[in-house]
Parts: sequence; C-alpha cells; structure tokens
Amino acid sequence: MGEPITTASRLKIEFPRDYEIICETIERIRRTESRGELGKVIAAAVQAYSVFDLQVIGGRLNNEIAKLPNPYRDAVRPFFMIQLFGMHHELLMMSRTGVFDGLDQPVSDMETFRKFCDIVPEGCFSWDDAGERNPVFRRPGNRLFYYLIAAFTMFVLEKPGHPVGMPFPGGFRVELKGNRYYCLIRDKEKEVIHSICNFCPAVQSEDPRAENPIGT
Repeated sequence: MGEPITTASRLKIEFPRDYEIICETIERIRRTESRGELGKVIAAAVQAYSVFDLQVIGGRLNNEIAKLPNPYRDAVRPFFMIQLFGMHHELLMMSRTGVFDGLDQPVSDMETFRKFCDIVPEGCFSWDDAGERNPVFRRPGNRLFYYLIAAFTMFVLEKPGHPVGMPFPGGFRVELKGNRYYCLIRDKEKEVIHSICNFCPAVQSEDPRAENPIGT
C-alpha cells in the first residue's frame, strides 16, 4: 500500500502555483537581516493580494469568529480584526511613508525568525478546508497572508502575534507590563507546530489560578 494522502500533499497537488509562490516568498523573507528590510519584503508580498483576495480572507475570518460562543465571540471579534487587518493597514502605512528605510536594526531573534520561516510553507498547506467546495476559498495563499502579517507584527514591530488586551477563554488577556509582553497561552501551543504562538516575543505569564487555588 502507498503512503496515505495527507491534507498538505492533497493541497499541493490541487494548488501547485500557490506552493511555488509561498516557497519563493518565504525564501525572500528568510534572506532578510534587518527589521526594515524584512518590512519591505513583507509589504511587497502583501500588496500582491487583490481587494477580492482580502474580501475572501476577511470572510473566512468572520466565519471562524461566528463559530465561537457568546459573549466571548463579541469580546474577541475586534481583536482578531486588529490582529489581521489593523496590522495590514499599519504595514502599508509604514511602507508608503518610508519608515522601513530607518529601521536598520537587525531582527532581534534571528534563530526564532528562521524557525518561523521553516514552518510557514507546511503551515499554509495543513489547513483542512475539504468541506469548502469553492477552490477560491481553499487557496493556501490566503493562509500565507496570515503568516505574513504575523511576521510583520512579531519580527518587525516586535509585538505579540495577538494584540494586547485580546481575551482568551478563562478571562485571561495578552498584557503589557513595563516594556515586556505577557501571555498565558504562550507555551500552550507547542504541540501545534504551525502555531504563531511558538514564535511570539511575549513571555509566558503565570496562571493566577495556581497562586489562588479554589478553596484557599
């Protein structure tokens, strides 16, 4: 018997051009060394997305948010929009105003950055959208947009992949204390190898429930 067909291998057969573009884009990103150079390469890649592409990406995001239970859904919705489209707007503004020309500092954690680049191609093809009939909505290139924005946020701006104040189930949030970012789920996603949490500059925060157990 042959090897089982995985989601990634099936999508690579269905979208061969997407795979080429994703690998080429990530290779250009990997070769950058300064934050400004990285910002310019990401901005160029993001500007290749059409208005229709962005509408599809936004529609998929809204569909995923709609699956969440309330009141968490309403609380987290604006933070997801900031994470993806707020950062998209900031990326383009910085590009158009020449901010990246002055960002000549090196990427601060090159080892983590390179590991991030390693997982992106497979991450783009690990998303199982088999239930979606329209191939436009299954394109792995749409998933790349998510990783590009995350790379800009975490390695150019040096901010957490999820915005400060974003709530998580249990009532916890991404926090900024002094000049350090903290997140309770920072180290909870290690088994999900394609998760951006594994590359986030936020520090794992302590679970307050461990300090104040029920009944004490």
